[in-house]
Amino acid sequence: MQLRAIAVCAILPALALTACDPLGGESASGTGPRSVSVQIAQPRHLLPTNTNDPDGAQVLSALFAPLVTYDGDHRPRELAAESIKSTDRRVWTITLKDGYTFHNGEKVTADSYINAWNYGAYAPNRQSNGYFFAKIGGYADTQPTDPDGAGPQPVAEPKAKTLSGLKKLDDRTFQVTLSTPFTEFKAMLGDTAFYPLPTSAWKEPGVLADGFEDAIVGQGPFKLKGGWRDKSAIEVERFDAYPGDKPSVESAAFRVYDNLAKAYEDVRDGDLDVIRTIPAEQVTSAAKDLDGRAGSSPDSTIQFLAFPAYRPEFFKGSVRRAVSMAIDRDAIVTSVFHGAQRPARSFVAPVVTGYRENSCGAACEFDPAEAKRLYTEAEGPATLQISYNDDGGHRAWVEATCAQLQANLGVQCTAVAEPRFGDLLAKVEQHKAVGLFRMGWPMDYPSMESYLAPLYSTAGSSNYAGYRNARFDTLVNDAMQAPDEAATIKKYQEAEDILARDMPVVPLRFGQNNYGYSARVGGVELDIFGRVSLTKITVSAAA
Repeated sequence: MQLRAIAVCAILPALALTACDPLGGESASGTGPRSVSVQIAQPRHLLPTNTNDPDGAQVLSALFAPLVTYDGDHRPRELAAESIKSTDRRVWTITLKDGYTFHNGEKVTADSYINAWNYGAYAPNRQSNGYFFAKIGGYADTQPTDPDGAGPQPVAEPKAKTLSGLKKLDDRTFQVTLSTPFTEFKAMLGDTAFYPLPTSAWKEPGVLADGFEDAIVGQGPFKLKGGWRDKSAIEVERFDAYPGDKPSVESAAFRVYDNLAKAYEDVRDGDLDVIRTIPAEQVTSAAKDLDGRAGSSPDSTIQFLAFPAYRPEFFKGSVRRAVSMAIDRDAIVTSVFHGAQRPARSFVAPVVTGYRENSCGAACEFDPAEAKRLYTEAEGPATLQISYNDDGGHRAWVEATCAQLQANLGVQCTAVAEPRFGDLLAKVEQHKAVGLFRMGWPMDYPSMESYLAPLYSTAGSSNYAGYRNARFDTLVNDAMQAPDEAATIKKYQEAEDILARDMPVVPLRFGQNNYGYSARVGGVELDIFGRVSLTKITVSAAA
């Protein structure tokens, strides 16, 4: 797993960027009367194995059809796959639906997936979604090795360029052998990392063709129209050969904004069709401003503060619990976020099966008197620090949290900004004094495992706090290999109970999609990943 920096800058009024137009002057209708326009920020990448920002994922969701999608209960169901089966939860057979072709006319085959996944897994390709393939047999051999254990240098080249766990059975069928059984493997396959690529993607086996990402070719309901880098709008048009649900719109323009205030103004004035994130200061008035054309839906993100396990001032569990109990989550959600987020008192988001509303228990209830008592008895530090990345718009809520800790614990609290999220993580990894530090996490796929394993397991890829608990690790591993969903959830919940006891982090808030749309469109929905479905959106006859 990999931590993704979650920015809230555009939704905080005190931290809005300088107002500016989107990079261009497209109309609300984009490229024609049956076209729609959707607000995004500039994607960093559009290669599936290297795209982990929500804006790039939004564009890719129009260009590709995943093996599975998710139903109303966030459970996986086959889309581009005809079936995904396993008798032992370790060896999985994936059969593709017939009739899928890439936008260049090439037929989608098992090789389309195997070649793309091998490219994503091979470490020298430096793909940001490469970690998704870590459960597949042979992944370790595609990673650099430290032959003499002296690490981090010298590092030897990987032993293999491909995953031994991938095997083609025929043109429409391939087999995936995992390193260990994983009951929820099917749920993973809806992520962008698992999209296929055509043979035109490759200069030679395992080598990406020059310029392919600039003119990305998928097999989804829309195809790219022109290039996308540094564009004011990324344009897509309906792919009529798509065998799935047919979109009613002919084309779409993903309009690039670097300020949501301008996007909100445009959707209010009818110059933009869909804004995916209404600025927080407008959430309460959006229904009136947009004549009822505002909606909200669940999002998978959780924001929290982490205690670095290497700092002795946080060794005592009573200190960590006291800090959590001294924070009034509801007040911050109301005063800073204007209801645009929700208070969190659990370690996983409400969108996953197994979520419990208050699994954190008393440690996440606001109780300043008890917090002060616990903190004093434990001889908690007289000064606290909360470190955060300044490029994510976190200052207002971090300073509000510091003010609460000062008032309720009788300490001095300082909010310390690092320029970028990577700068903050570098200090944490170097075991420097950062105090508490903020983190945000959206799930990769609908499972408790997508929160618990990467963030809190000893070997978790994003366990930057350094939390260690052998019993927790055992429970998570047992859950992943459990024979059925009930047994899986039971083990995950037992693991979450350990987090509630140890409090390695302070859960703060759950994200929420707050969106709006113009009078000319209907059928606007955002999924749990914050993506607009272009196959469901409609344009009114009067448009």
